[in-house]
Amino acid sequence: MSSENGPGDGGAEGPPPEQLALIRESVRGADVPRAKPRTWRGAALAKDRPVARVLVDKGVLHLDRYFDYAVPEELDADAQPGVRVRVRFGAGRHRVRDGRREGGGLIDGYLIERRDESDYSGPLAALAQVVSPEPVLGEELLGLARAVADRYAGSLADVLQLAVPPRSARAEKRASPEPLPAPPAPEAGTWARYEHGPAFLDALASGGSPRAVWNALPGPEWSEEIARAVAATLASGRGALVVVPDGRTAARVDAALTELLGKGRHALLTADAGPEKRYAQWLAVRRGSVRAVVGTRAAMFAPVQDLGLVAIWDDGDDSHSEQHAPQPHARDVLLLRASLDKCAFLVGSWSCTVEAAQLVESGWARPLTAGRDQVRRTAPLVRTVGDTDLARDEAARAARLPSLAWQAVREGLKTGPVLVQVPRRGYVPRLACAQCRAPARCAHCAGPLQAQDAGALRCEWCGREEHSWHCPDCGGFRLRAQVVGARRTAEELGRAFPAVPVRTSGREHVLDTVPDAPALVVSTPGAEPVAEGGYAAALLLDGWAMLGRPDLRSGEDALRRWIGAAALVRPQGERGTVVVVAEPTLRPVQALVRWDPVGFAVRELAERAELGFPPVSRMAAVSGTPEAVAEFLAAVESPPDAEVLGPVPLPPTLPGRPRRPGAPPPGESWERALIRVPPGSGAALAAALKTAQAARMARGSAEPVRVRVDPPDIG
Repeated sequence: MSSENGPGDGGAEGPPPEQLALIRESVRGADVPRAKPRTWRGAALAKDRPVARVLVDKGVLHLDRYFDYAVPEELDADAQPGVRVRVRFGAGRHRVRDGRREGGGLIDGYLIERRDESDYSGPLAALAQVVSPEPVLGEELLGLARAVADRYAGSLADVLQLAVPPRSARAEKRASPEPLPAPPAPEAGTWARYEHGPAFLDALASGGSPRAVWNALPGPEWSEEIARAVAATLASGRGALVVVPDGRTAARVDAALTELLGKGRHALLTADAGPEKRYAQWLAVRRGSVRAVVGTRAAMFAPVQDLGLVAIWDDGDDSHSEQHAPQPHARDVLLLRASLDKCAFLVGSWSCTVEAAQLVESGWARPLTAGRDQVRRTAPLVRTVGDTDLARDEAARAARLPSLAWQAVREGLKTGPVLVQVPRRGYVPRLACAQCRAPARCAHCAGPLQAQDAGALRCEWCGREEHSWHCPDCGGFRLRAQVVGARRTAEELGRAFPAVPVRTSGREHVLDTVPDAPALVVSTPGAEPVAEGGYAAALLLDGWAMLGRPDLRSGEDALRRWIGAAALVRPQGERGTVVVVAEPTLRPVQALVRWDPVGFAVRELAERAELGFPPVSRMAAVSGTPEAVAEFLAAVESPPDAEVLGPVPLPPTLPGRPRRPGAPPPGESWERALIRVPPGSGAALAAALKTAQAARMARGSAEPVRVRVDPPDIG
């Protein structure tokens, strides 16, 4: 069992503590060493720095510290800082034999440092095994992981589980290639379309560290522009790291980098590569063979040497938020890396998040945008259809699409593919009264009614069929779809345009690209394939479904998804048209029409500043049973300027439905409280939450409490 850097847990009846020097002398004086693997009883200690400070991979807050172990002489050469080790953990001080603590179970860990003496006065257990002599945890990665753990009130071991991929022995045995020389500085290319684009590349190529918020122009050029920023950084002799939301996006940047720089200069870190290949790529980066990395969320911890640029694309995408403890966001991790490594920072998107706008408003970063004339030349024409238009439209009342949308589809199909964005997948998720729009509810349990594949009405909660439904508000018997899914939309469009192929892209099957030929492409948000040459038109249906979500970010998220789809459409000069079915007077719709996501984000930021909501303030969510939340809030020593909002009940998790991260278990009623602090008190709040949670774990509290710092959804 490893010893703690503090008082032991043994009782007074145990043997008195022995000094490490006495242990060393008694072992060296033995006639015949009786070294046994993983206990090393009777083995001599290392002559130089015989104490190893180890981080055990327990992942619990009350054990978030280092433990000291003795280093056997046989492990002296391999037991270097940064390597993976195995140690015995869980025995008390009373289990001592031949001057060594014994017992406990084997557990993985990382060797942090070697020392001459231990701060602990009792007997030390020996390192059980050096798993591999490959150093995988350097000082920079360790410092970053500690900073992330402190920011999110988590444990260092949990962060390292996200930062260091699982080991592959075959990958470690293979030598990494020799590093290639620095490439020449690239030309500005399409960066010339932006007012300060060439200057940004010149600063990177000359070794500078510019920080920019990049509002990318619509079109496919963004991946090439990221590749040129990486190439400029490599030209200065430094490394670069790019984090993107998903594997499809990573493949586009990977292709752009390969075309610009050739093979061998960058690594692609995605889950699609498989454990062994991904670990081999990670080792090449760790060993310095590769200086540039492109990857998804986990790549935010990639150990790039001499880091010169960190970049993130589409930081508003939900995929950038890690779902495993302590649930860091890739944007915030890269901001920490930019501050710790003093390197350049780039956040880019077709849209603009409120967090990115705050970086510009605070002066920490500079805007990297194009002039309005350039935006008008590259953006498509955006037209709107609101409730007033739908009320006057006979086609919209008889079918689901208004006349303007049908016209846009017909015109677009003459020259190329047409994109149809539907906010939900499936067939008909929810139904409502066709006359008064009241939701259709089950007479037994008041659950929502569904009609799967045009079959009988069935309750989503209890599963009962409803054969004689009528509206309790107006007495109507006709039903309409509240939000029609992608499959139903594809079916309707297929009947309306029988000679045109219809393709769908969603969770079950996501398309990467579609050819430049007339076709209808029905997609859910975020799954839109790229059309060769761009889409001729796009329909953004059921806009009210995204705008009506009860969340602070509903408007920002709706605008981001709309612009993400509209950016795939041809420019207005090539007759590219986008039709959005949403109320034209709403602010996100107006921002889409003007193609002004930055102005929308700045106004949102100002309103949140008045209300004291993130990102102007720091916030943490505490969820659990009502009793556990009340007990936890009473135990937290929050900063004096902290404010508690709530608690309020959380929506229950329905039996048989997938459980979202942070949602209560099926059948349990949970509450959530929000703790808000002004700028400057975020670190104190995180420390207080971590201390209170560690105390609960040490006491073995039965009722779980989930703590999340900076939750993406606050309702």
